[in-house]
Amino acid sequence: MNATRFPTIEPVAGQAAGRNVPDPTTALRVEHVTKAFVRKGLFTRRTLQTTNALDDVSLDIRRNEIFGILGANGSGKSTLIRVMSTLLIPDSGKVSVFGYDIRADEGDVKQLINRVSVEASFFKKLSAMENLLYSSRLYGRSGSSLRRDIVSILGSMGIEESRINQPLEQLSRGMQQKVAIARAFLTSPVLLLLDEPTTGLDPRSKRDVQDFVLQLRDQHDATILLCSHDMDEAERLCDRIAILDRGRVIAIDTAQGLKRQVSQELGMIDATLEDVFIHLTGRDLSADVAEEVQVA
Repeated sequence: MNATRFPTIEPVAGQAAGRNVPDPTTALRVEHVTKAFVRKGLFTRRTLQTTNALDDVSLDIRRNEIFGILGANGSGKSTLIRVMSTLLIPDSGKVSVFGYDIRADEGDVKQLINRVSVEASFFKKLSAMENLLYSSRLYGRSGSSLRRDIVSILGSMGIEESRINQPLEQLSRGMQQKVAIARAFLTSPVLLLLDEPTTGLDPRSKRDVQDFVLQLRDQHDATILLCSHDMDEAERLCDRIAILDRGRVIAIDTAQGLKRQVSQELGMIDATLEDVFIHLTGRDLSADVAEEVQVA
């Protein structure tokens, strides 16, 4: 696969909004973050239910690291991604991106991050090319090289040039997801937040996307947070993995470190990452995957 050219965006260093950056090697810092959702009665406005989506979550992601988060449905993964990307305000705690506080320095943070979720949002009547040109210009990209990069990225993910000018609504869900990933790559974010980015993709397309993630990290100094249901994907891509269960981080280590720990605890010769997840959470992540496929 040919290397794709990306614009260079330098991470924050030195001063951030007049304050010293505590550690320029830390891309993302989450400190004691809590987020609850309250359901109230329609007429009485009395609290009927409180759901603690995030419960005192703390973690650090290093610059140029691919950091994975594994969690069952309802574990808080998507809520955490939305907090990190400034879409949700935490009830308590603090999140910073290269020293920028996501609340006090929201504008600066938005210039450094991009997010890909499992449900891509587009102007469905416009083509892939038109959508990508529009979104790229919002990030200051334009010129003839942009069109070439769009064709190159989509081609590398298996989308023929003849399909690039078709309306998005005529493309499959898998193709639309590839366009969403290309949109994030084109902005060359310093911090890329990927929320189940390969769900619904065929094995070849999934591998192409994984290769692009590695390329973005290795060639463009990006830091990547990856939420995934795919154990093989997490093990292949992630330098470290956090396991999230019921809104709490219950383990953080390399895949090898987690497997070694569980192998010792269970007396197994060679535990898999799936063994790790089941042992630590009591849940089978494959059941969530089967449920999502059935719904889709």
